[in-house]
Amino acid sequence: MYDDIISVENLLDSWEEFLDGKKKRKDVAEFSVQFMDNILTLQRELAERTYRHGPYYAFKINDPKPREIHKASVRDRLVHHAICRILYPYFDRQFIHDSYSCRLGKGTQRANNRFREFAREVSKNHTRTVWVLKCDIRKFFANINHETLKTILRWHIKDTAILSLLEQIIDSFHTHDNPAIGLPLGNLSSQLLVNVYMNKFDQFMKRKLKIQHYVRYADDFIILHERKDFLVDLLPKISQFLETELQLSLHPKKVFIKTISSGVDFLGWVHFSHHRVLRTSTKRRMIKKVKQSQSKETLASYLGILTHGNAYDLAQRVKATKNQRD
Repeated sequence: MYDDIISVENLLDSWEEFLDGKKKRKDVAEFSVQFMDNILTLQRELAERTYRHGPYYAFKINDPKPREIHKASVRDRLVHHAICRILYPYFDRQFIHDSYSCRLGKGTQRANNRFREFAREVSKNHTRTVWVLKCDIRKFFANINHETLKTILRWHIKDTAILSLLEQIIDSFHTHDNPAIGLPLGNLSSQLLVNVYMNKFDQFMKRKLKIQHYVRYADDFIILHERKDFLVDLLPKISQFLETELQLSLHPKKVFIKTISSGVDFLGWVHFSHHRVLRTSTKRRMIKKVKQSQSKETLASYLGILTHGNAYDLAQRVKATKNQRD
């Protein structure tokens, strides 16, 4: 219910979640000066339906490739958190098991483990050839169609006040010169909304095409099968659905079909039949950050990541790099 989203209790709980790691930021500190006044004013605007989403502050990052992030105001981001706290549990139950992006208990490591599990199943415990179709959606966030997203939301949500609030957030941002396309990187609400959007594709893959060995993480997805021709025949069906139903397209330079024994690059690791190694560009970035960082937490984090693959030698190199720096 809309009242659950805009309640003072939910706004306060959302603030506690939002605050994690942000207490020292200037805009957060400014909002905190008159905290309860700001909370009550926001709650009143939401209750009276006079709330209006503000503009975004844009900045660029390189992690690992150049991206433009659009940051909303503190009060708007608090609304995003309040919405997601209430709607996430419902939508998460609608999603397929093998969707791994921005979901509790999921993530890249579980997606990679599922890939390995599927490879073992399809290969009959590494006794048969496994073919992998890997795809990437072109400019994913930038090409989300607003009207298509709203139509999907209307199918799930009947509360008109919730729909109105969601539609206002969707319409608060656009890319290109088209006011009806795009969601901002950086919004918590965007993470939920793109999963809702792509759930239509996931359901098509599982229910219509009956694909058993399928894993998706955001705009990257893979399908494993024992026959190459099956995957070749599948590709135009996937492309057509994305274009006609979701107004998305596959990245022409990031679609391939190859055997797992030749190495499949997925979510930072290159997967082989019996092992996986860290992607070369990821190795270089890791060494570079260890050289730059004085944080013990950064080192521990990287060493933790490396335990999930065949990376003993790299782990020793990372430790040596950190010792040399110290």
